[in-house]
Parts: sequence; structure tokens; C-alpha cells
Amino acid sequence: MAKRWVITLMRLVGRNWITLFGASLTTVSALAILTFFTLGALGLADSPYIAVLALMVLPMVFMAGLLLIPAGAYWERKRLAEGADQRGRYPRIDFNKSAVRRSAAVVAALTFVNVVLIAVVSYEGVHYTESTEFCGTVCHTVMAPEHTAYLDSPHAQVECVECHIGPGAPWFVRSKLSGLGQVVAVTLGTYERPVPTPVHNLRPAQDTCMQCHWPSKFTGDRMKVIETFAEDEANTPLTTALLLHIGGGNRSQGGIHSWHIDPARQTTYISLDQRRETIPYVQVRDPDGQIVEYFAEDTDLTPDDLETAEKRTMDCIDCHNRPTHRHYLPHRAMDQALAEGRIDRSIPFVKKMGTQILKEVGDQFGDASQLPKLLAAYYKENHPDYYASNQRSVQAAGEELINLYNRNVFPAMRVTWGTYPNFIGHTDYDGCFRCHDGSHSTRDGEKSIGADCSTCHEVLAWEEEDPQIVKDLGITR
Repeated sequence: MAKRWVITLMRLVGRNWITLFGASLTTVSALAILTFFTLGALGLADSPYIAVLALMVLPMVFMAGLLLIPAGAYWERKRLAEGADQRGRYPRIDFNKSAVRRSAAVVAALTFVNVVLIAVVSYEGVHYTESTEFCGTVCHTVMAPEHTAYLDSPHAQVECVECHIGPGAPWFVRSKLSGLGQVVAVTLGTYERPVPTPVHNLRPAQDTCMQCHWPSKFTGDRMKVIETFAEDEANTPLTTALLLHIGGGNRSQGGIHSWHIDPARQTTYISLDQRRETIPYVQVRDPDGQIVEYFAEDTDLTPDDLETAEKRTMDCIDCHNRPTHRHYLPHRAMDQALAEGRIDRSIPFVKKMGTQILKEVGDQFGDASQLPKLLAAYYKENHPDYYASNQRSVQAAGEELINLYNRNVFPAMRVTWGTYPNFIGHTDYDGCFRCHDGSHSTRDGEKSIGADCSTCHEVLAWEEEDPQIVKDLGITR
């Protein structure tokens, strides 16, 4: 019986080279897919490139083989028909014949297996293209800056698609179509370096961020304690304590969120650059429909410009523009490493020298492996006695400089210190001061966008060595 089935199968696929080649492609790719699935299930194959091969490349080979099988059969039928006019146009299928029944059974069984395999692979393939592994590691060079920052962010347990796509079929389809263009750009190497930000076709924050965050809920004031280090010999720890007026979505409650994203009022603006750093015009529509327009004092926008310029409605990411993919400036990276004890703060001038060396090497897209040597050279020359007895601490600090560099500088993508500004606050970048700079006012000068510090926060301590307020509140650092 088994022999008859084998003979029937060989007759189905072995009549011409096209069908035979298609059957071979299908069989080999199916076996390869099953092999990779098995290795993955056993934990023996954990490479993103293997996943791409098993879920994206091999399925296309499998489908091509399936298409070649009937194509070859059609070609064979046409060839035979040309040499025998008495043949009918369509084959005669007579289920009274055992050979026909066996052929039909083989075709039905293979079709069932193929449908199951295609369904499983398609599902797994779509699921894989939505995974963080695919987004962050398959196109390793392109996404290295974003993926590295993501792994070090508060959203490290949130899948990329939750923020970049969100729920619903329309944006899912839109993202897949956009992804095709990105795949072509990566394949041909035509993508920009660095990748420009912000992403101008990103889904509105109310459809993504607000699936988890609820800014319209009143949150009141919140304490924020920031620890930095002076660039002196002792790397003196300095503490800043702020009482942030977070607020909620309702303007009557006051606070940052209340003024910027009140659902009853709409704030729009015009930016003069792709990065949205220069904002010469802001428009506020109050709940009663009244419109107030604010212009930067040095703006030369004409009425025609206002009519034709692209206006953006303010949402979360206009201020929280790097919630997951934050890159630090050298002094901020050093502050973080010192605060967390990854660099020994007892090393004299290590904040100053670490910052200086990181900036010099990063600005030149230099070799990160030189950082420990440069740091050691400084202490050998300027603090020889200290270096002689603390060589290990200096070496460990140098190794941490490599980590800080690799966390923030990516030469292959032309990403260095300050490539991606963070608009939260106003100490390192303009951020809030893009609008709250004291120069945005109405044409008649009667109203202006406030620049008073107390509007958004109260300064309880500013870069103090040991502020009393922090002690009184029992805040540990």
C-alpha cells in the first residue's frame, strides 16, 4: 500500500523538471523550517537572523515551490496536448479508478499539511515582526542607538509596537507598508545616518501613551531630587530638589499637564526645523472658542506663512520626546555613573576628566578602547602618587567610560553627544524655553507665554552639598 502511495506521489511531481524542482524547493524549505522551529523550541538556536530565515525567507521559498508544482503540471499538460489533438482540453478525473483516488488522497493530504504549515509560519512571522528582538536587533547597525537606550529605559518591558503602532488594524497595516520601505532602505544602504527625529508620521500620543498613562487625572505636585557632581578635586556631590507642579488635564487644577494638554483647549504651533527646536508661533484655542496667537519677537512669519505652514497639535511627545530612547551628554552620563557607584567618586577630578575625555573621543567618533589609556595617562602625569596606589580604581573607571561611550555614541550611525536632544526641562537643551523664553507674546503685547520658574516648579534646593529640605523629608539618595 505504501509503495503505491510513493509511486503515485512520484508520478504527480516527477513528470517534468519544473514540477520536480518546485517539489524539491517545497520539501527542503519545509524541512528547514521545521528544523529551525525545533531548535528554537529546544533553546539551541536563539539568533534573530535564524528567526528571519525561518519565518520570512524560507516561507517565501516554500510558497515559490508550491506555485511551481501546478505551473509545471500545466506546462506538461499543454506540451502533451500540442502533440495529441485528440486529448481533451481538461483532464478526465474518474474516481472509479483506484489510481485517481490515490492521487486525490495524496493531493488532499499534502494540501492539508501545506495549509497548516503556512498558517503557523504566517502567524509566527507576523508575531515576530512585532517583537522587540526584530525591531531592535535584526537591523543591528541602524537601530543600535535606539535599542541600546530602550534597554536602559523605564519602558524596557514594553514591546516596541505598543508605542510605535498601538491597537487597531489600520495602524497595523500602515506600519507594515511603511516597514517595506524601511527594509528596502536597509538592504540598499540608503537610510539616513543618523536617523532623523522626531518621527513625523508617529501615531498621536492619545492613541498610544494614553493606553497606560492618564495625564487628565489630577496628580498634584511631585518631588524630584537630582544628584550631580561638581568638576572639582573631590567630585563634590550636589543636590537639586524641585517641587514639580504636574497637574492634570483640567486647567482649573493648575500645573504643567493642565496647561499643555487640557482636553478642553487646543494648543498648536509651527516649527521652523525638522527637529522642532525652533518654535516662532503658538496658537491656543480656549474652551469658549477664543483664539490667542503668540509670536516670537524676532519672527518674520507673514499671514501667508501662517496660512500655509504646517501646524502641529501639541501632545505628550512634544515635551516627552525621548521617553524611551534617551541619550545623555557626557557630564550627565558621568553624574549617573558616579551616583550609582559605577565610578569611584574618590578619584580626584574624575568627573571633570571623564567628561572631557568622553567628549573629545565622541566628537571625533574615536576608538572607545582608548578611553582607559587616556584616563590613566592623565593620572600618571598629574597625580602619579595617587595612580601608583590606586591603579585598579582608575582602570575600573576607564572601563566604565567605555560603557558610557558605547551607551551614547554610535559611529556607524553618526550618533554622538547631543545628536538627539531631550526636551524635558531646560538645563541641557532649550526644551521648555522653546516657547517659555519670555519672547513669545501677542501682536498687541498684552499677553505673553509665561517664563516664571514657579509656573512649573518650586526650587527647594539648587545644587547644594547637603540641603536641609532633603534631610527633613527623609529622602535617601
